[in-house]
Amino acid sequence: MIESSERDGSLTFTVQVVPRASRTAIVGEHNGALRVRIAAPPVDGAANAELVRTLARAFGVKRSAIEIISGRAAKTKQVRVIGISQLELERLLIKAAE
Repeated sequence: MIESSERDGSLTFTVQVVPRASRTAIVGEHNGALRVRIAAPPVDGAANAELVRTLARAFGVKRSAIEIISGRAAKTKQVRVIGISQLELERLLIKAAE
């Protein structure tokens, strides 16, 4: 189960990024975090930008609704998504497991 907190219409949770993957994909849960493989290298913010695009597409929100709160230069990041709930995160995990 991914640790998350809901507050003021937004959801904050941990994301574990695997940069330089063969393709970008949301893999599922790993050690309490959402695991996301990113094709972009972790150079000049390219991996962070691709992570934001990937999460926006997966949750059906605008890129501006996603903020990397901490861990911009790390593989483990805290991310806040405005306009989603814990239920939508759980649905994404189920979809990733299929």
